[in-house]
Amino acid sequence: MSLREWLAVAMFFSFIAGILTGFPVAFVLGGSALAFTALAVLLERDFGLETGVDWTYASLVGDRIFDLMDNWVLVALPMFVLMGLLLDRSGIASELLREVSRLFGRVRGGLAVSIALIGILLAASTGIIGASVVLLALLGLPPMKEARYAPTFATGTVCAVGTLGILIPPSIMLVLMGDRLALSVGDLYLGAVVPGLLLAALYVVYLLVLPILRPEMAPPAARPEVVDFELVLSVLRKIVPPALLIFAVLGSTFFGLATPTEASGVGAAGALLLAASRGGLSLAALREVLRETTLTTGYLFGIFLGATAFALVLRGLGGDELIARGLSGLPFGPNGVVLTILFATFLLGFVLDWIEITFIVLPLVAPVVAALGFDLVWFTILFAVCLQTSFLTPPVGFALFYVKGVAPDVDVRTLYVGILPFVALQLVALALIFAWPELVTWLPGRAYGR
Repeated sequence: MSLREWLAVAMFFSFIAGILTGFPVAFVLGGSALAFTALAVLLERDFGLETGVDWTYASLVGDRIFDLMDNWVLVALPMFVLMGLLLDRSGIASELLREVSRLFGRVRGGLAVSIALIGILLAASTGIIGASVVLLALLGLPPMKEARYAPTFATGTVCAVGTLGILIPPSIMLVLMGDRLALSVGDLYLGAVVPGLLLAALYVVYLLVLPILRPEMAPPAARPEVVDFELVLSVLRKIVPPALLIFAVLGSTFFGLATPTEASGVGAAGALLLAASRGGLSLAALREVLRETTLTTGYLFGIFLGATAFALVLRGLGGDELIARGLSGLPFGPNGVVLTILFATFLLGFVLDWIEITFIVLPLVAPVVAALGFDLVWFTILFAVCLQTSFLTPPVGFALFYVKGVAPDVDVRTLYVGILPFVALQLVALALIFAWPELVTWLPGRAYGR
């Protein structure tokens, strides 16, 4: 390898080391870009060594940042964040959990199934994983503990189900991936529907089957309610309004009535009206929601800026060429290359968050996959499913941190044991999508007549 490629490798590993220190991600990315630009300039100016990077990259970063901030697709981010926070703060989710748990009271493991169904509904209305996991933990762990559910079963359910929002549309991650790869967000949304529902179905089947095989994991309800027409009607009254909101957001995108950016505005406005109609939106709550939306948006865009600088300098040092050459030289064939990328992504998920992997790794490997003749929408959804494991795998499994934060009495070992079956289910879903690309490509093909 040339000197510039060694610098690219050193830059990537210095980024991982910086992340592990706990320093803010945006500063690690931007600082690495600045430090290695300075090092490259020093080596070329004082030692006559060719690096291919000079201070003109600093001005190029400014141009890239302007293009980033002028991107209308990214307007969807604060709107979807606002939509999710409004549904969280308005108490809609807590009402749903109470009603659905009454409906499944006679089913062994019914509480866990109820939490899974509410998690699916939350996933389709917000892509904010932190809010979903915390809400499900606060709502679901106390009744499951009272019902004498096994702690590993209860915590694993909350952690895993809360992460579905990163895949099921409208997903913030898919918006970012579409932006990074210049793909249609609508195509990604359509492609993610079946894989997202497939993964959710695997979770529900597991939650129903395990208590049958191991009854001690989820004892039956002490006093289950009789399921009658009145109960079903009560549940429907709670489910229909948020379901209509989800249909308005996704339906307007899927049927070509609105772009994802416009649909995000529909979702935010609908969530605002829904929260206000239920009396769950005080002035103080609205102020808190707007504040959290601003902070979350600022956090994401801070990472955008740092990642833009980092990716530009890494490419200047030949990092993209090095990765393309390394992957193309693998003796595994095209399918083997994709599997190698997914395996490396799975391992990176143990130490990196999905945002860093999306911004740094995905743009480097996607051109290689496209050059091998694979459908890029299919690969992106595969990559997204693989990234979902990063929320659960220690030591940087953010879903584990969220549950530990709201349930400090749960020990770390319980969390780790609880998530293992769900990580296995995510890998099963990944294998199914890899084996049958039609799970991703069928719906976009039907929608657009391809």
